[in-house]
Amino acid sequence: MNLPRGLLQSLMLAVVTVALTGCTNFQYLNFTVSHRGYRCTKDIAFGPNARQKLDVYLPTAVPTNGKVVVFFYGGSWRVGSKTDYQFVAQALTSRGFIAVLPDYRLYPQVTFPAFIEDGAAAVRWTRDHISKYGGDTNQIYLMGHSAGSHTAALLTLDGHYLQAVGLDRSVIRATAGLSGPYDFPSLPENRAVFGREANDPTIDPQIEPITFVDGKAPPMLLVHGLRDTIVDPTNSASLAMRIHRAGGEVKHITYPNRGHGGVVIALAWPNQWLCPVLADVTEFFNEH
Repeated sequence: MNLPRGLLQSLMLAVVTVALTGCTNFQYLNFTVSHRGYRCTKDIAFGPNARQKLDVYLPTAVPTNGKVVVFFYGGSWRVGSKTDYQFVAQALTSRGFIAVLPDYRLYPQVTFPAFIEDGAAAVRWTRDHISKYGGDTNQIYLMGHSAGSHTAALLTLDGHYLQAVGLDRSVIRATAGLSGPYDFPSLPENRAVFGREANDPTIDPQIEPITFVDGKAPPMLLVHGLRDTIVDPTNSASLAMRIHRAGGEVKHITYPNRGHGGVVIALAWPNQWLCPVLADVTEFFNEH
């Protein structure tokens, strides 16, 4: 795909801006991947709410390998849309994966744990219906960035969310978390998201994925940029250490020169020089 020089320069400037600021508006990247190597079925309902819809992306440029990746985007549990992340779907389909991108309810419409419950409902839909799209129901993987990694991690580690929709967490083959919060006290500005008063500093262990490590969860890949100023890289390091000590399977990868946004925008094909996150995720999923 050849882009006009001016557009390419604008995109590269946006890359630098996002990498430095951690901004969550990645919609501009979709201009680089529009309908490139995939076909998409949009706005499939997995629940009654307007936000409970998902898109399914199928590879056209390469054969599907039957593996299905459900990707949860970030946005501080407040903002975001599946339509902003076509570039993630394109990256995954370019490696033969079927990509499922759900929306989910956001604060202030809902508070924790409603967005995790929406994630579980999306996995339930995937388990029930993805075979119609050529997916293998025994090869369902989870992936998320930032707040989306928080959702993916809780679905992987805290079995009660999937149990509530009639599934066992063994339905997850493996999970990849990108720049996620896993071991954190909620900041005053985020306490309302988790149903707490802004002046209540009490730590709620139910919101922290690290609480639920038992060594029996599906394998996890945890990647983080060491220049992340939005979600401290110690979140991934602490969770990886806890899983390892519990006897679970985990792989921890850091990117020395990348920040919060830089990790996810490196999935877009013009930006894959930023860090090998697509290669690392692909290798991990193909090993499991």
